[in-house]
Amino acid sequence: MKKKLIISSLTLVILGSVAFKTVKNDFFEIAKQIEIFTNLYKEINMNYVDEVSPAELMDTAISAMLADLDPYTVYWNEQQVMEGRIKNQGDYAGIGANIESFTDKILIKSLDKNSPADKADLKIGDEIIQIAAIDISDYQEDAGELLQGETGTTVKITFKRHGKTQETKLKRGKHEKKAVPYHELLEDKTGYIALDQFTKTASSEVISAFKKLKSEGASQIILDLRNNPGGLLSEAINITNIFVEKGTTIVKTQSVIDKYNKTYITQNKALDTEIPLVVLINQNSASASEIVSGSLQDLDRAVIIGSRSFGKGLVQRPKKLNYGTQAKITISRYYTPSGRSIQALDYIDGVAVRKKEETYQKFETRNGREVYSGGGILPDVLIDNEGANALTKALDEANMLFGFANTYYAENSQLDISNFKTKNLVSDFKKYVEKSDFEFESKTERELQKLKEIAKKENIYTSVHKDFEALRKKVLNAENHLFDDSNAQLELSLAKEIIKRYTYQEGIYNYLLNKGESIAKAKNILNNSKAYQKILK
Repeated sequence: MKKKLIISSLTLVILGSVAFKTVKNDFFEIAKQIEIFTNLYKEINMNYVDEVSPAELMDTAISAMLADLDPYTVYWNEQQVMEGRIKNQGDYAGIGANIESFTDKILIKSLDKNSPADKADLKIGDEIIQIAAIDISDYQEDAGELLQGETGTTVKITFKRHGKTQETKLKRGKHEKKAVPYHELLEDKTGYIALDQFTKTASSEVISAFKKLKSEGASQIILDLRNNPGGLLSEAINITNIFVEKGTTIVKTQSVIDKYNKTYITQNKALDTEIPLVVLINQNSASASEIVSGSLQDLDRAVIIGSRSFGKGLVQRPKKLNYGTQAKITISRYYTPSGRSIQALDYIDGVAVRKKEETYQKFETRNGREVYSGGGILPDVLIDNEGANALTKALDEANMLFGFANTYYAENSQLDISNFKTKNLVSDFKKYVEKSDFEFESKTERELQKLKEIAKKENIYTSVHKDFEALRKKVLNAENHLFDDSNAQLELSLAKEIIKRYTYQEGIYNYLLNKGESIAKAKNILNNSKAYQKILK
């Protein structure tokens, strides 16, 4: 009787939580599945041959359930929620560096100027092997958490630099990373603003930079959203509001749940609705970046330049659960003013599947230009050389670019970056890769190998093996040519990776302002009023 009461109570809670849905009434099916799961969970805990942890078993069950949805819908148990709260406390600080954790070391991938890590004289490429008295190789959890702690506390760091073991003391402190790390008035009266993230201060920082540039004489603007992963929706709307009038629809959210269907419009008087504007994006521009670039494109307020954006058009919201647990749940999708979705992936049984171009839907901007939904934001002007192909992605993921830059810095530590030359950079990098154990395998090659195994199982391979091997050789030959076809992308990526070791992120912006194809193209279009207007009309 007690079991039935528990199940009935649980069922009522579940039913109440979904009662506002406007979709089919599947209450009985939910109650049925909850009862089946409850009984199975009880039987496993009581009868399984080995001892099991009820909490771990439930975490596994929840993770498996969410795996069939999308990667943004996640569950946090009580311990994870508590850890998150600690990290957000006012006296909790980090080191101001991006790191990558391995089983035996923590690798510093980048660091901010004047951050605690920088003041401790740590460098990009340093391998932290011990924090205080704890060897990283002996630590079973995320060793990166050992670097964080109360503001003002000091911790001893043991690290390797170019194979030599060294020590330093790091004083933890608050390091606020700017949303706008760089802005500059260029020689042709073009104001350049780089926006790295949509934090709570993003719009105020962009407004401040915009006003300063205009006071210095800027008559046209480049807003750089490349590699910006997104952030707060409210800030995306406020930043778009700088350039479009009050009362303009910027984005809509749609869901099967009525209360999540919302229209977001600009609330403030625009700063400048006429100034010529170019927005730069790439494959790493996501979410809020796509809302800004997509809405400005739909409203014919800016020319978008670069490579196709990431395509994240899903909206998440945190939900408190019982016993101190929480979940972040995808509740709706973003739609730009023209009505197009920016979501590029479908999630089928937890597997990400990119939408096919033939399924993209056509929409029109305010001036009647054709734009399409389903694949992120497609720029008005494509810059192929600044995108990443399969080879450059694989090299980056294998830390080959990173490792080459470390070697370069070790051999040229006193280099005057103003005289930095890229002439032999790619050829030297190719030699570096050839000496490594890096092997590139394209998705085409992997799928071909799967096809071969299927053909063998079905006894078909013997009759097609000659054609199969001929195709495989063509694929391998195409992979080899990818290196030559990727020279421009590799040169740019290598230059950026090397420069930040000498002059931090600021040096990269300086380099891109002089060498970047996207910025050069943006300036050409902004300085040609007819070309600018032709794109928008």
